Amino acid sequence: MGQPHFIVFANEKGGTGKSTTAVHTAVALAAKGLKVAAIDLDHRQRTMTRYLENRTKTVDRLAKPLPQPVFEVLEDLTEAGLDAAITRLGADADVIVIDTPGRDDAVARAAILKADTLVTPMNDSFVDLDLIGQVDSETYKITRPSFYAELIWNSRTQRAKQVGKSVDWVVLRNRLQHIDSHNLRRVGAALDELARRVGFRVIPGLGERVIYRELFPKGLTLLDLAEIGDASIAHVAARQELREMIAGLGIPDRDEMVEPIAATA
Repeated sequence: MGQPHFIVFANEKGGTGKSTTAVHTAVALAAKGLKVAAIDLDHRQRTMTRYLENRTKTVDRLAKPLPQPVFEVLEDLTEAGLDAAITRLGADADVIVIDTPGRDDAVARAAILKADTLVTPMNDSFVDLDLIGQVDSETYKITRPSFYAELIWNSRTQRAKQVGKSVDWVVLRNRLQHIDSHNLRRVGAALDELARRVGFRVIPGLGERVIYRELFPKGLTLLDLAEIGDASIAHVAARQELREMIAGLGIPDRDEMVEPIAATA
């Protein structure tokens, strides 16, 4: 087997749905048959960890297996601690999902350097867009990339020099409204302009739905409709939304992660 594929969720702003998206991604990939490990770097809030702990309790209560990654919250907030957690959880993993805290710190930067796929969830607003790009107040055109975009650019360049691999940076438009608006189009146009300048992809994430908050206490995801007693058409629509997001991330299948073995005579 080759090295695990690292998916790192990173955004210095809180409230973007980062941990919820990370959990759904980890579970969705496990449901596809991949061996998934999840590492939570936010030892204070522990949102991803709490979500997966709730899921474990639901599995025990139902006495029914559900797709589940192995997971751990990082207590040793050092680069050596991160490497040790990766060794513990990732020895047999196809994919390692890392959820970083909503702040800048040294361990989060170390995690970003490991990313094969770097995911930056953002709410569909100019407040969140300001993290990666500044816009003109009259034209809504991008005037310059922001500090965070420069940080990611430098991290990607450093990783390319170290391991000779490019990083797929994906900006995830979370909490998209389901009706068209001037703001929706302006944010989209600004993101497309910035994507060409900085080098990231933009894909739709998870919409603004109460459903996601309601699933947390049981640790369920939209792939667990059989366990959601009052599932509705809205749940089915949200599940399709999730599936499209996972497809948009473009994570390789297990067979694609196996490094080809050179034929020997």
